[in-house]
Amino acid sequence: MTEMIERLFRQISDYLAKPMASAAKAALRSRRASGREKPTGRPIIIMGNGPSLRSFIDAGADLRDDFDLMAVNFAANAPEFRELRPQLYILADPHFFNALATDANVARLWQNLGAVNWPMTLWLPAAHKQLLWALLGSLPGNVRVKWMNLTPVEGKGWLPRTLIHHGLGMPRPRNVLIPAIMTAMREGYREIYLVGADHSWSKTLWVDDKNRVVSVQPHFYKDNAKEAERVAAEYAGYHLHDILQSLTVAFRSYFDIATYAESIGARILNATPDSFIDAFPRVSYAQMRNRQKR
Repeated sequence: MTEMIERLFRQISDYLAKPMASAAKAALRSRRASGREKPTGRPIIIMGNGPSLRSFIDAGADLRDDFDLMAVNFAANAPEFRELRPQLYILADPHFFNALATDANVARLWQNLGAVNWPMTLWLPAAHKQLLWALLGSLPGNVRVKWMNLTPVEGKGWLPRTLIHHGLGMPRPRNVLIPAIMTAMREGYREIYLVGADHSWSKTLWVDDKNRVVSVQPHFYKDNAKEAERVAAEYAGYHLHDILQSLTVAFRSYFDIATYAESIGARILNATPDSFIDAFPRVSYAQMRNRQKR
C-alpha cells in the first residue's frame, strides 16, 4: 500500500505539480526567444570542450566537410577555433556576460568572437539581452545572434513538451551541453552527434584534508592559472552532496532531452569515447564515416 501511494504521488508530481511549476517559471522568467527553423538535412556535431575533443580534432578532421559544427564556452580562445570554423556557437553561463572587466579570459573570448570572418550563429540567453547589447556591437556582421530561454522545464506530459517546443524553456540546463543540444534541434537539426562530451567529472572529484571539495575539470585545451583559480573559487563553499546532486540533475536532463528528441523525430548520438552520458546511443568515428558513404 505504501509503495502504491508513493507511486501515485510521483505521478502527480510528474504530470501536474512539476509541469505547473515550470509553466509559472516560464511566465515569470522567459523572454521572447528566436523561432524554430525547418528541419535541415544536414547533420551537426556538437563539440564539448572535454579532453577527448582532441581525438576528434586529430582523428575526425575528414568528417568536418560533411557535418556542421557547434562550439561552446571558451572554445574560441583555443588555437584550433579558426581551423574548425564552427557554424554555431553557444554561451550560457552568466560569467561570459558580466565578467568582461574582471576576467581576461572572457575579454579575450569576445575579442576572438569579434574576429570571426565566416558565417556563424551565436546563441545567447534571452534573459541577458539588456546586458549584452554593448557586447553585441563588437561582433562582425557575419555573426548572427539568436536568443534562447534557459528556464528549467520539468515533468511529463503535453505541458512541458509544449513549453520546450515554443522555446520558453528546456530541461534543467546544468551545463552548456544541455542548451547546445536543445538549440541544435531548434535550428532544425535532426541528426546530432556529440564529441568532447566526456562528463567524467566524478573521476576528478575529491575532498581534501580541510573538507573542501576539489573538482578538476580538464578540457581539450590547457586552462591558464586564472581560469583554474576561478573554478576553484566557484566550488568554494559547496559540499560534496551539493556537487553530486548537481551532477544528478545534469545526467537526468539528458534523459529528458532524449524523450523530447524522440517526440520530434531527432536522433542524438554520442561519439565521445568513454563518455559518462548514458542517455544516448553510442557511435564511433568509423560509423560516422560510414554514414557519409551511404
